[in-house]
Amino acid sequence: MTAAYVFGYGSLVAEGEGCHVATLRGHRRAWGVAMDNRVDEPGYKRYMLRADGSRPAVFVCFVDVVADPGSVVTGVCLLVDAARLAELDDRERNYERVEVTASIDGGRGTVWAYLGSEEGVTRFREGVGAGTAVVSRDYFDAVLDAVGAIAPGEAAALRQSPPVLDLDRVETP
Repeated sequence: MTAAYVFGYGSLVAEGEGCHVATLRGHRRAWGVAMDNRVDEPGYKRYMLRADGSRPAVFVCFVDVVADPGSVVTGVCLLVDAARLAELDDRERNYERVEVTASIDGGRGTVWAYLGSEEGVTRFREGVGAGTAVVSRDYFDAVLDAVGAIAPGEAAALRQSPPVLDLDRVETP
């Protein structure tokens, strides 16, 4: 049976155990998906302002990879089994899992990546258009640190983000 991997290019880069560095050809990182913080989704999350505990009416943004023929994204291939893949499918609700094996340099089996879903991308655009797109400082710092450790030049481009807020993540029941 062929090993299965998920190509991590954002927060998954920090999950170093069982990972190896690889590159995804024909894509670049971008702030490109968002969740609507005004809406509760059972079993998901919401964000509260750290300063006063209030819930801001914002779109919280996350990193995506978008097609760009002349670019590459350095990331990690995280070894997954069926159970871990199901967990990631649930976690990555703003994305769709797509097989990218043919575009991976350094792959060692079947490789999947989570690319922004139509809904996630639409929410991002809505937030940017309304001036309510933000990034959680904890997520921003974690992604910059993790990506910076394996691809410093690529991390620098992520600094051009929507406004960064000090937010606390709260799991919804």
